[in-house]
Amino acid sequence: MAASSARLTSHTGTTAPVTRYIHTHEGAVQTMAIHELSALLWRERELLDVLTFKLEEEQLLLTSGKSRWLPHGTKEVEQVLGHLAQASLARTIEAAVVAEVWGLPTDASLAELAAAAPEGAWAEVLTAHLTALTRQTALIKELRDSNEQYLRTAVRSTQESLADLNPAAAAGTYDAHGKTGQSAGSRIFDQQF
Repeated sequence: MAASSARLTSHTGTTAPVTRYIHTHEGAVQTMAIHELSALLWRERELLDVLTFKLEEEQLLLTSGKSRWLPHGTKEVEQVLGHLAQASLARTIEAAVVAEVWGLPTDASLAELAAAAPEGAWAEVLTAHLTALTRQTALIKELRDSNEQYLRTAVRSTQESLADLNPAAAAGTYDAHGKTGQSAGSRIFDQQF
């Protein structure tokens, strides 16, 4: 067995050696690496599906006014994002191996791998993964933007409700001593209790 190595740079800027043993049997490593890459792409797609579900779940909490559960939903989204980061790193490493075996730079994109795939179904498989990942990413971006808008609306509504409780303070008016003016009392709560 001969060893082949390359250096992989992660999104954080750190580099790590990537060493694979190449079997002398023609095609063995190529087949093994591309199968592993495809499996990792499937795993990443599954995690993106879970992330989509968690974002939709978070959206339901926001639209139904069940904000007390929002921290739990957010925590679950963060957990899925952590798993996705790990899966993405594993996929990047395996893609570097496939790229090296196919004679491409180790930082080749999935589209470049699909274009350089040898004869057979791998070009179609990699293109299908790329298409699905692109579609899932666009849907996740839509959900994220929508959820952000719901959160902004909820914050604005809360601020308006608080301003209604103390309109003089909300208006920014001050008395002769530099203190905010006090209203006659709340219109919502009984001040005697």
